[in-house]
Amino acid sequence: MLEFTMRRGLEGGYDLSRWAAVFSTGLTGEYKPILTGLTNSLLLAVVTVAIMLVLLVPTMVLVRIRFPQLQRMLEFVCLLPITIPAIVLVVGLAPVYSVVARLFGSGVWPLAFAYGVIVLPYAYRAIQTNLQAVDVVTLSEAARTLGAGWPTILLRVVVPNIRRGLLAASFISVAVVLGEYTIAALLNRVNLQTALVIVSKADPFVSIIFAVLALVFAFVLLLAIGFIGARGPGPSSRRGPSARRRDASASRRGRIPTSSQKARA
Repeated sequence: MLEFTMRRGLEGGYDLSRWAAVFSTGLTGEYKPILTGLTNSLLLAVVTVAIMLVLLVPTMVLVRIRFPQLQRMLEFVCLLPITIPAIVLVVGLAPVYSVVARLFGSGVWPLAFAYGVIVLPYAYRAIQTNLQAVDVVTLSEAARTLGAGWPTILLRVVVPNIRRGLLAASFISVAVVLGEYTIAALLNRVNLQTALVIVSKADPFVSIIFAVLALVFAFVLLLAIGFIGARGPGPSSRRGPSARRRDASASRRGRIPTSSQKARA
């Protein structure tokens, strides 16, 4: 793709004239749909991430703390959208959006409701992986013992412990929204991908250039997710297994007081 954007046509050879032309024009004229589509996609990404965090995170935490028997059902509901083809989703969403258009207008931002559904499988897996590594039940019980309410438990106890999962879910959701085409096209909305299709009819090189930039952006998001996941969880975890084994053996010999010994003291 990158090689295609640098071709000089019948003259042969390669140059960066098309890249320079795109950034020198400031996305005006025939390239204006790309600016509109990019703006709409960024707005959709922000609204979609907000919907996902506001609805999914409290539900997952509540189910894990209060209703653990419903975890299988919640997992099934969250993973269901990935099994349904996008064209089938559009068939079901079309009559729904005829009502949504009367309530919220025909702008592009209500499309975030549909995007909030299609990002559920990816966001659920990212958050659930981090949530399983945290003893949320014990933390919530300790917080309630100290008089904390549900909002305090969620925002000041649980969220700081699963922030890596939340960031990963947010980044993946942004990547999915920026790459979505089918729902936006069939519902007659303009986002980045539909704008690239429009511009490609007049200048295919420009659409490929922005497709390359979108791939680079998605790659950067994946690197950010990997960097966040690779960061050490804390000083005690970075000491290594041998140091932890020495502490455990010393604790058994009574040299280091255990938590129960500290409590009795």
